[in-house]
Amino acid sequence: MEPASHFGEDSWSRFHRWSPPVLLALGIVLCVGTASMVMTPAEWIPVSVLTVVAAALEVWWWRTGPGTGAVYYILRTVIAFALSWFNPFFAIYALVGYFDAPWLITERWARLGLLATAVTMAGSQSGGLPPSNSMQWTVFGLLFVLNAVISMVMYRIGERDLRRTEERIEAITELERMNTRLEQALSENRALHAQLVQHAREAGIDDERRRLAAEIHDTLAQSLTGIITQLQAAGDAEDPDAARRHVTVAADLARRSLGDARRSVQNLAPEALEHDTLESVLAESVDRWSVEHGIRTDFTVTGDAEPLHDDIAVTLLRITQEALANVAKHASAHRVGVTVSYMGDEVSVDIRDDGLGFDPAAVSADGFGMKGMRSRVARVAGVMDVESEIGAGTAVSVRVPQVRAGSVS
Repeated sequence: MEPASHFGEDSWSRFHRWSPPVLLALGIVLCVGTASMVMTPAEWIPVSVLTVVAAALEVWWWRTGPGTGAVYYILRTVIAFALSWFNPFFAIYALVGYFDAPWLITERWARLGLLATAVTMAGSQSGGLPPSNSMQWTVFGLLFVLNAVISMVMYRIGERDLRRTEERIEAITELERMNTRLEQALSENRALHAQLVQHAREAGIDDERRRLAAEIHDTLAQSLTGIITQLQAAGDAEDPDAARRHVTVAADLARRSLGDARRSVQNLAPEALEHDTLESVLAESVDRWSVEHGIRTDFTVTGDAEPLHDDIAVTLLRITQEALANVAKHASAHRVGVTVSYMGDEVSVDIRDDGLGFDPAAVSADGFGMKGMRSRVARVAGVMDVESEIGAGTAVSVRVPQVRAGSVS
């Protein structure tokens, strides 16, 4: 325990500052009141000199401050012992040594200071120094032991409390440092959050552009292709009734395409999915595609069908439409099979044809063909497999999580 650096203005500091001179004054008063009982006239001169020296020491201590704390403590202890030798009531001046030893001198010497104070206090309590007989010596010894034990116990308690106080101060200081670092981290997080928000906004804009592009490709491009096919067929038909049928189909495709375009801009699911299940909408779409292109198409549903979340249903519908559009444009197929399978945790759609087939490794990743289909599947955590061989047809298989309608907000 180190001596105090300076007197502050808290209660203990005021106690250490004021108690020595106050106790010295009280000792002088008691000495004067009891002088006729415990002192001889010859002892008045050394007591007076020691009292002046003690007062001068207090004034000196007030002026010099804590830098001379050890010297002050030693001189005060010696003077208090000498005064108590002449008059036991001066031990009250030595009493303050129990309280300020840990603050004025180092830990190594503080215990010796407490023992020295205990000698003065025991001598006063046993009737004065020096003891005059064996009984008084015995009482002095017992009182010294008692004072020494009490002072050491109180010293340990004070030392423990001081250590706890220092630990609290260190903890508070560490908390302040942590709070400073936390404020810095929060400031950095706010800046990072602002950057993330900006990036998310940019990513959202980019994703929306890709969505609209995919929707246009999956709806308008396919429908326009169908319309062109029907109008070309109408132009080539020699039978007016057949030509009229092709024109009617083209007009119907144009009306549906206009509705799909409006709904794509509004980010809504196809209107049919709002009123029917996926398998019903797929059955109608496959049947319509079969009629438009004159290709035999078989539609099958396996497992227990359940209403699906809009994102899942739209993904499977659009991929099926894209796969059928690819069959119509490239496969020259005579027969197509579409199967929807509900498998508890997953739902899959398989589109198979007996057309020309192709080499999957040679298909370009550009455009919105296979790339767009895989992007749609990845967006809902699904998997798409394509198997094809030149001259042996093509099979497109899509598996996505079977997320039920209303289970995701």
